[in-house]
Amino acid sequence: MIVRARTVVTMDGSPLENGAVAIAGGRIAAVGTFEHVKKEHTGEILDLGEQILLPGLINAHCHLDYTLLRGRIEPQGSFSEWIRAINTEKARLSASDYVASINAGIAEAVRFGTTSIVNFEAFPEIASQFSPPIRIWWLGELIDVRSPDSAANLVAESVQQLEKVPNWGLAPHAPFTASTNLYRKCAEVGFVKNVPLSTHLAESEQEMQMFAAASGELYGFLRSIGRDMSDCGNQSPLSRFLGSIANSQVGAKPDLSRWIVTHLNTLTENDFDWLGAINSTFHVVHCPRSHRYFQHPRFPFDRLRKLGLSVSLGTDSLASNKDLNLFAEMRSFLTAHPQASPHAALEMVTVNPAAALGRGHLLGKIRESCHADLIAVPTTQGSDTYEAILSHVGPVDWMMSAGTILAP
Repeated sequence: MIVRARTVVTMDGSPLENGAVAIAGGRIAAVGTFEHVKKEHTGEILDLGEQILLPGLINAHCHLDYTLLRGRIEPQGSFSEWIRAINTEKARLSASDYVASINAGIAEAVRFGTTSIVNFEAFPEIASQFSPPIRIWWLGELIDVRSPDSAANLVAESVQQLEKVPNWGLAPHAPFTASTNLYRKCAEVGFVKNVPLSTHLAESEQEMQMFAAASGELYGFLRSIGRDMSDCGNQSPLSRFLGSIANSQVGAKPDLSRWIVTHLNTLTENDFDWLGAINSTFHVVHCPRSHRYFQHPRFPFDRLRKLGLSVSLGTDSLASNKDLNLFAEMRSFLTAHPQASPHAALEMVTVNPAAALGRGHLLGKIRESCHADLIAVPTTQGSDTYEAILSHVGPVDWMMSAGTILAP
């Protein structure tokens, strides 16, 4: 097949006017001007007309489990209160509810042009039940706050279940719910199995207060359920994370390259110094609308970028967001960070998350040999191409995943 569009945004160079993409075997065989591609390749020609063709979007952080919680949790007075609220709602969900929730979330993501999702899965045993039309990285979300001695068994059981699906990894939930041993075990699996790792980190001011001052509402809540609080009072969430990873036995230096760190909202000056000193190669995910829902401190985008960290965007869950629309996330990000460009925002849902997953050579770009994950949106008269993309509202007009058309 040859797909032609008014403009092809490759994310691998300048946009191509009257561009085309040749597709074979689910991969991109060629990209260039329509005249050039049709001379070099044969096949059915699909002309999308006055559309912009671009790579499928990648959601770098999502909780498909909670799609059915949309609108059921109003903003709370604090992060700890929200944790209590979501735990109450989760207790009302059955196993079939979670399956329905995941299916509904996948369908919604597809409508909005998402072709890959990094999904924190609280129930790794159900991941193999799904055959999604898009790429999903099932990251087992692991918590051992009530039983830190169970870390090894928890990881082993999760790996056994997740190895049944094509794309998987592990996600120790957060430093306040995952023990140092759990982080270490996950890091070992990431190294041995070559799979991505992710975690929530430095999300709220209460988390900072807990680790830095051994006080606050989150500290009190976790102490009340029996968490060992001896790691609190003299460090930041980031230093707790780095210390946990440093204890891994996979090498002399912690391998940060496979870590996708979500949030990173609350950092101390020492944290920024540490990030500069270690020349970190881990990837950061920001969830703009969920961030606004919680009224977290301003996301330090400029400082993180100056330190060389790659930033991607995610939707988080519908327990703190209203939909799984990455176009809306890009617009929300630029509203909060107007100094960034539309092109940079688009990189945060294509090129950057592809690199975070170790798939920069296969995803996030329209380039020969990449997966044929493509979407199309209308052009806007007189607008810059990237501004036209970000102004798109509603379902995408056309979509392809691995060479298969999903939307008319």
